[in-house]
Amino acid sequence: MTSSPDSPIGAEYIRQLVRTLPPSPGVYRMLDDKEQVLYVGKAKNLKNRVSSYVNPSGLSTRIMRMVSLTRKMEIVQTASEAEALLLEANLIKTLEPRYNILLRDDKSYPFIRLTDHAFPRLVKHRGAQNKKETYFGPFASAGAVNQTLAVLHRAFLLRPCADTIFKNRTRPCLQYQIKRCSAPCVGKVDEAQYAEQVAQAQRFLSGKSREVQDELLARMQEHSAREEFEQAGALRDRIRALTQVQQEQAMQVEGLVDADVIAMHSEAGACGIQIFFFRGGQNFGNRSYFPTVKPDHGEAEILETFIGQFYQSHPAPHEILLSHDVPDAQMLAEALSMGTRYTVRLSVPQRGPRKQAVEQAMKNAQMALRLHLAERASQNKLLGLFAEVFALSEPPKRIEVFDNSHISGTHAVGAMIVAGPEGFEKKHYRRFTMRNTELTPGDDYAMMREVLTRRLGRLQEEDPDRTQGLWPDFLLIDGGAAHLQVVVQVYEELGIDDLPFACIAKGPDRNAGREQFFMMGKPSFQLPEGAPVLHYIQRLRDEAHRFAISSHRLKRAKALVSSPLDAIAGIGAERKRALLHHFGSAKGVEAATLEALTQVPGISRAVAQRIYDHFHG
Repeated sequence: MTSSPDSPIGAEYIRQLVRTLPPSPGVYRMLDDKEQVLYVGKAKNLKNRVSSYVNPSGLSTRIMRMVSLTRKMEIVQTASEAEALLLEANLIKTLEPRYNILLRDDKSYPFIRLTDHAFPRLVKHRGAQNKKETYFGPFASAGAVNQTLAVLHRAFLLRPCADTIFKNRTRPCLQYQIKRCSAPCVGKVDEAQYAEQVAQAQRFLSGKSREVQDELLARMQEHSAREEFEQAGALRDRIRALTQVQQEQAMQVEGLVDADVIAMHSEAGACGIQIFFFRGGQNFGNRSYFPTVKPDHGEAEILETFIGQFYQSHPAPHEILLSHDVPDAQMLAEALSMGTRYTVRLSVPQRGPRKQAVEQAMKNAQMALRLHLAERASQNKLLGLFAEVFALSEPPKRIEVFDNSHISGTHAVGAMIVAGPEGFEKKHYRRFTMRNTELTPGDDYAMMREVLTRRLGRLQEEDPDRTQGLWPDFLLIDGGAAHLQVVVQVYEELGIDDLPFACIAKGPDRNAGREQFFMMGKPSFQLPEGAPVLHYIQRLRDEAHRFAISSHRLKRAKALVSSPLDAIAGIGAERKRALLHHFGSAKGVEAATLEALTQVPGISRAVAQRIYDHFHG
C-alpha cells in the first residue's frame, strides 16, 4: 500500500481513525507504508487505547517513532478482553512485529504418552495430542524424558517395543531378560496383570509415588515372609528404580502438584525468564528464555506479554506462581482457562514453600541472564573480528553458510545454516533437494549452483527492497577456488553485486587450522592457527556440514523404507501395512494372484484389481 500525498499519516491518521472506533475490547495492528506490521496491541476499550497514541507527551521516543511510521491500522473486535489477549499473543507469535516484545520459542516441549492399546506403552511424544491417550508433562528436555522412561521401564516393566514388533513376537526379547519388560507379547503376563502395572505407572506419574512405593514395599515384605526371595528381590529393584526418579527431581515443593513457577530478572537492558515445571508433585525440569525487549518496556508488561505468548503453544497448568505482579492478572487467568476443563490461577506468593520456589527460580533467572549476556558479548566480539577478516564495514547480523552432502551422487541434498549475534538460528535452517534432473551425480559445483540460485532468487522475489530482514550480510561457502567461480556466475545471472561472500577449503591433509579462504579480487589466505575467529569460522563450517549430513541421512533413510506399493493410487499406510503383514514383503504382493489379494483385510476386489494391474499390466 502506498499513501497518496494527501492521505493523513502518523498521529493525524490515528486521530481521524479514533472517531470511528467502538468502546469495546479488541486487537489493533499498526502498519507502515509497505503494509509491514509494526505493532500488535490489545485493548479493553479500543477507542480509549488507540487515542492514547495521539498525545505525544505521554509517549516514549520509540513509540513516537512507531506512530510516525504508521500509515494504516487494522482493527478486530472481540467478545471479551481475555479473547483479545489470546488473539494478540497469537498475532505477535505469527507476525513478529518489530515494536513488540518477542518470545523466541521455536521448540515444543516433550511429554510422556501412554498409548491407546490393550497392552499400552510409555513413549516420548511431541506435537498434537490424541484425546484417546494420556499424556504426562511437559518435561524441560528430551534428555529428562529419556531418563525418566528408562527408570519407569525398570520399575513397571511396560513394553518399549512398537506395535508392529509386538504383534509378531514369538519369544521374549532382551528387555525381558534384563528385567525391563514383562513380555506381554508372548503371554508372560495377561491383560489384567499388565493393566495393574499400567495403573501403577499412571499413579506414579500423577504424583501418587508414595502410595505406589508403599504398595510395592508391602508386597515385597509378603513375598519375603513366604521365603519367595526371587519375587521379593524383583520388587526391591523396582522400588529402587522409583526412588532414583524421586532423587533426581532435585527441587521439590510441598503442596505444589500441577504448577509452573515463573521468575524474571532484568539487567543491562536485557531480560531473562526462568520456568520450573511441576507435574504430579514432581519437578520436571526448568528452561530459560530471553525475550526481545526494548528499554522502555516495564517488567510487568514484559512478564504479562511473555505469559500470553508462551501459553499459546504450551498447555497451562492449574497454578502459575510469579515473581512479579502483572496488570489484569484476573483477566489473564481467565484467558488461560479458556479451552481447559479447569481454572488456571495466577499468584505472587508472599511466604512459605511457594515463596521459596519463586526465589529459587529468580536466582536461576539471574544466573542464566548473566551467562547469556556474557555469551552475547563474546559472540559480538567474534563477529567484530569476523568483519575485520573479510573487510566488512560492520559486524554481520546474519551469516548464511552453505554445504552439500551425497554418497556417489545419490540422495543429494544442499543445506543452509544461519548464525548471528544470538548464535545459531536453527529455525532459519533450510534443506534443498536437488531438482535438476540433468545434474550429473556427484557434481558438487552444479549442486551448489542450484542451491544458491534458488536461495538468492527467492530472496529477490520475497524481499526485493531488502527491508524485511531476510537477506544475509555475508555468505560462507564450504569449498575452494572452483566454488568461488560458481558463486560469481550465480551473482552475474541474478544481477547481485553487493553481497559479500567467501569460500573456505580444508587445508593440506584436511587439517583443521590450515583452512584456505578464497574471496573475489584478492589472493587466497590463511588465518593463524589458534586464532579465536578461525575457531568461530570452523564452528560455522562444521555446523553446516553436520546439518548437511543429517539431511542426507534423513533422505536416505526415507528412501530405504519406501516401497513399490507407494506408487499405487489408493494404497495408504493402513492398506500397505495389511498387505505387507499378509504377504511378508512387496515381492510377495507382486507375486500374489488376484484372488489372494482379495483375501487381505481392507482390500476390496476393485483395489485388488488395481494392485494386480499395477504389477502385471
